[in-house]
Amino acid sequence: MAEKRDYYEVLGVSKGASDDEIKKAFRRKAIELHPDKEGGDEVKFKEVNEAYEVLKDQQKRQRYDQFGHAGVGGSGGSAGGNPFTGFGGQGHSVNFDFDDLGGFGDLFGSFFGGQAGGQRSRRKKRGRDVEVMLELDFEEAVFGVETEVQLNLDDTCEHCKGTTAEPGHELKTCDVCRGSGQEVRVAKTILGNIQQAVTCSKCGGRGKVPEEECSVCGGRGTQRVEKKVKIKVPAGIDDGATIRLSGYGEATADGPKGDLYVHVRVKAHKEFTREGDLILSKVHIPMVDAALGTEVEVETVDGLVKMKVPAGTQSGTDFKLSGHGVPHVRGTGRGAHIVTVNVDTPEKLSKKQKELLEEFREAKKKGLFN
Repeated sequence: MAEKRDYYEVLGVSKGASDDEIKKAFRRKAIELHPDKEGGDEVKFKEVNEAYEVLKDQQKRQRYDQFGHAGVGGSGGSAGGNPFTGFGGQGHSVNFDFDDLGGFGDLFGSFFGGQAGGQRSRRKKRGRDVEVMLELDFEEAVFGVETEVQLNLDDTCEHCKGTTAEPGHELKTCDVCRGSGQEVRVAKTILGNIQQAVTCSKCGGRGKVPEEECSVCGGRGTQRVEKKVKIKVPAGIDDGATIRLSGYGEATADGPKGDLYVHVRVKAHKEFTREGDLILSKVHIPMVDAALGTEVEVETVDGLVKMKVPAGTQSGTDFKLSGHGVPHVRGTGRGAHIVTVNVDTPEKLSKKQKELLEEFREAKKKGLFN
């Protein structure tokens, strides 16, 4: 993957540019590079948009100035955004092959998947797609999980194996359409009688019917069942993403099964928020510790991690814990955990504490701490 360019360079502004200068630079670049414009450049347009999304936000800009690209979501996708294309979401579709994870189909395929265009005549009817919601804990989304979803759907009849015929009996040519799968109907219109070819009402377009219908499914080839399907959710999946499991949808007689679409929802965490590949949290320290420096234990998805806070730390300062963020789904490694330190000023002071602070203030006035 090519190394990302500096966001200020992308917009053509200096590091000290004002918000107004950044906005004007973005508009100018966006008009110049818009892919719908003659001579536009979609790749550079996306790069400009990504840079603006970071630099227009004061908090993201501050983290970018301090940590670079690692401070605003790391690799892939728009900064701070979902690196996947979810069902009903924005962005470009991303295909992820699940074959190396046990043959569970594709991840984030186009919702209107299935067979590409081709011969429409005599193409086998495809089973219906099925949708289900999967709720994950924050940590399950970060590290991935193998889980199950419960389905209630039309599956292949176990008795006839989807043939529609009672075992021991064959399929015969449909006597209505004579095997064509279509029958001709005549419709009366103001222009006269018009012949119209429609799907055969007896065989449903298959061209064959059972000598004797299956005693279990009544010749449908399918039966309603409840079943569990195992799903391997990859580490780093985000809220709103959709997993497509090819061939795990509903069955139909003598045709391929539909697909299963699993829409992912990630429950909020009481301590953490997520921004792309970053995990964000806050820690509070006393004013004295901020002045003198300290070491604090920070909660991460990997457990408690010790973090040094240098003397003189100001409230709102961000610290980066590398490698404790979200795994890169489209690469290796992990993002960072950004910890914002908030300095707590005491509201109630004892007499002794007030005296000490007064002494400190007087000494500062005399220039002893300059």
